[in-house]
Amino acid sequence: MALFSSLTPVIIAVICIFLATLWSNKRKAKGDRKVKTEERVSSRPWADEDLQDETELIKEENAGDFLEKDLEVQHIPYSPQHYSEDEMIRRANSFYQLMNVRRSVRFFSEEMIPREVIDSVIRTAGTAPSGAHTEPWTFVVVQDPETKHQIREIIEDEEEINYKKRMGKKWISDLKQMRTNWIKDYLDTAPYLILVFKQVYKILPTGKKTHYYNEISVSISCGILLAALQNAGLVTVTTTPLNCGPRVRTILGRPVNEKLLLLLPVGYPAKGATVPNFKRKPLDEIMVFV
Repeated sequence: MALFSSLTPVIIAVICIFLATLWSNKRKAKGDRKVKTEERVSSRPWADEDLQDETELIKEENAGDFLEKDLEVQHIPYSPQHYSEDEMIRRANSFYQLMNVRRSVRFFSEEMIPREVIDSVIRTAGTAPSGAHTEPWTFVVVQDPETKHQIREIIEDEEEINYKKRMGKKWISDLKQMRTNWIKDYLDTAPYLILVFKQVYKILPTGKKTHYYNEISVSISCGILLAALQNAGLVTVTTTPLNCGPRVRTILGRPVNEKLLLLLPVGYPAKGATVPNFKRKPLDEIMVFV
């Protein structure tokens, strides 16, 4: 019994050391897994680092000034048009029919479009809702042939790498039905290119102001832009120029707070243009009614 009593503190100490070592190794393994995960994510070659942002880390200055300014905004009565049930149904179905014939088109006519039309569709896109009404979008419209060609060269350089090295076999296989590759003739042919930039934050004389939900806000705006283009009888194809953002931004002279999100060639379809004969999912596959 005396021997057991004398050994008890030693045993307890050994157990404590063992548990402490086990806990330390567990934390270290967890940390190593986190580092490896971060390295794996950050090293993905197809990820467009220019689109990454950490708006929650932006240090805002004079926040009180922003709040005071916001409180000065007056609220006004709002009474939108109230339609009869029959008219609502008619308008909803009519708009669906208009949008249902929309297709992504990669063959464009060189025929010019009135500048006023472009102005109007951009204004329409600007009516989109945005986080805290920051309106974090910039639409750069390019008509100059030389600038369009410079943009094409940048995109084709990166797209060739995407197709040959960055994109997996499954991705390439899925794209075959579109009959597309890294050659983008339409970037020269389409009379206009609309490059959509998201403003990660606003640059003020006193510092930076966060643009909340900037990518979601700009994405909503792009959806409205697509509808406006369809309504005007124009076509486009949504393109995501991976890894092209910094170079394109430099050509266009855009500030560092703007990140290239989408590029839309805009115009009339070329004579004889074709599109894949895709079918859309029926309503019961895209809507859940509770």
